[in-house]
Amino acid sequence: MTNVLDATDLRVQLGGESVLGGVSLSVERGEFVGLVGPNGAGKTTLLHTLNGTRLPDAGAVRVDGEPVGAQSSREVARQVATVPQETTLSFSFSVADVVEMGRTPYVSRFGTTTPADHEAVERAMAAAEVAEFADRSVQSLSGGERQRVLLARALAQETETLLLDEPTASLDINHQVRTLELVADAVADGRAVVAAIHDLDLAARYCDRLLLLADGGIRAAGEPASVLASDALQTAFGVSTELSEDPTTGTPRVTAVTDRGSTPSEDGPVPDAE
Repeated sequence: MTNVLDATDLRVQLGGESVLGGVSLSVERGEFVGLVGPNGAGKTTLLHTLNGTRLPDAGAVRVDGEPVGAQSSREVARQVATVPQETTLSFSFSVADVVEMGRTPYVSRFGTTTPADHEAVERAMAAAEVAEFADRSVQSLSGGERQRVLLARALAQETETLLLDEPTASLDINHQVRTLELVADAVADGRAVVAAIHDLDLAARYCDRLLLLADGGIRAAGEPASVLASDALQTAFGVSTELSEDPTTGTPRVTAVTDRGSTPSEDGPVPDAE
């Protein structure tokens, strides 16, 4: 497969402090890469740097071989779609209006949409299962429904790459699974996805690879089982962990083990990797 997204030796400082220190990664088409790590690890900053909204102090990001920093925001938006962790819509837009915002990079300066734009919006709403809400105010929807609308907006951009910042944060387990199933469908269609995911078990269930970020750098990378079994995970979160297999999904499951010697089943899962 061909890499659609490449980042080389990214270094970012904020307020004189190093947030990213030499981060490199590559993502292929049809690949789902999860970013995991504790609070302050640099996951959101990395996503902002990958989509060009934050320029690195050093290093480079390329999409389809072209440097992001040398392109206009409109050009980048035709290649990379982003779903931020929090999006506040100040006005009572309809769901269809919000999803249509994903077509902005393609709309002419006169603001005229085309039949192709409308078709892209309809496909995205159908894929995200929000077509039934098309005429409703987005503010009237539940948190999980709004998250699917934002994903539909990103799908309507028809980019090869999707960047997601905590797409399951604050959602109940039903909406977490539905959201990640939608993302998995996009990957199956050939898109490249990079997502910061706070739940390690869900990350292991859906992602092809995990990148563990801590202290501004990638401390482990590879298949979920290898990353979640690494000593780097325990160091990053400051807790002992035990890796097992989920009896239902067959995917890796991480459990915290306390210093009191209690069993994994008594402690529950390792804290979320926000």
